[in-house]
Amino acid sequence: MGLPAITEALPQNATIGILGGGQLARMLGSAAARLGYRTLLLDPDANAPATQVCNETIVAAYDDATALAVLAKRCSVVTYEFENVPVASAEQLTAIVPLYPPASALGISQDRLNEKQHIQSLGLSVAPFAEVNTAEDLTAALKKFGKGVLKTRRFGYDGKGQTVFKTPDVKDAAAVLNNTGLGPWVLEDLIAFDFEFSIIAARSTRGEVRAYEPARNVHENGILRSCTVPAGLDTVVLEQAKTAAHALLDSLQYVGVIGIEFFALPDGQGLFINEFAPRVHNSGHWTETACATSQFEQHIRAITGLPLGTTANHAPCRMENLLGEEINTMATLLGDPTVNATSYGKVEARPGRKMGHFTRMSHDENSS
Repeated sequence: MGLPAITEALPQNATIGILGGGQLARMLGSAAARLGYRTLLLDPDANAPATQVCNETIVAAYDDATALAVLAKRCSVVTYEFENVPVASAEQLTAIVPLYPPASALGISQDRLNEKQHIQSLGLSVAPFAEVNTAEDLTAALKKFGKGVLKTRRFGYDGKGQTVFKTPDVKDAAAVLNNTGLGPWVLEDLIAFDFEFSIIAARSTRGEVRAYEPARNVHENGILRSCTVPAGLDTVVLEQAKTAAHALLDSLQYVGVIGIEFFALPDGQGLFINEFAPRVHNSGHWTETACATSQFEQHIRAITGLPLGTTANHAPCRMENLLGEEINTMATLLGDPTVNATSYGKVEARPGRKMGHFTRMSHDENSS
């Protein structure tokens, strides 16, 4: 059992703990400061991007029980910026300080099989899938579906831990499993979908739910390349996505911002939920520019007992990630009056590494 939910707004200068010090924590820290809160990070890297904007940092591993106890003692509420935080650490914190999103949501999201089964239990749709524990399981699942994408159940992100099959033939199933990543795995049917989209939604400690307009997403090599708003969804599918988000948030007794990824089926036939992330999400970065309340501020509002903000957006927009050396285009981008660009403050620009992003608002040439 956790502590009672925060139902009254935390006082000014209260301290919010954040597990993780990457770019999402960096933007959460900025949003918290804007609302009058202090932030205390826990991250094993003393030079993590968020240390540049947050108030203090505890340099320790995420499973360091002593460091977690210090974090809990010094904070009024704790959150996290990525979903690979050890569940045991989240449960330790929950016994001492309110932790949002809840540890149970974190645990479900960390295992693709549990995630899909939870989504199905709500009467929501996912792509057909099969549990894979052995080479024989993989062979049988491919024979059933004829094609598919094999995914590790845990720790895969940005296309990592995945192998695609376009035919049912596999020469050495055991070798494929070993090369895909640490098992167990799931095999998802390689469905024909029209496009991918996501919805960013939030739920407060009082059960209030608000969702942003969905974004159409384009991935390259498993990494999110761009998000476009509006997504161009059929009205019926749009309502299905919002209903699904509400049902998922309520089922998890969720508090905070969530990112939910979908597949839009051809000809407006409906949608499948791909996965959810119990945190602020890359596909919601456009809200910084296009909305009065960004996803980062919304998350801080939700976990501190403040009212949720508006999710209305000002105009159509397109967000693009800056990967690797693309961060060197920042100066040029900032010369465009329709662009808002953000750097994550990372020192090393490795290929494919998310170094920043920019959002371009639609521009009416007839406006003054």
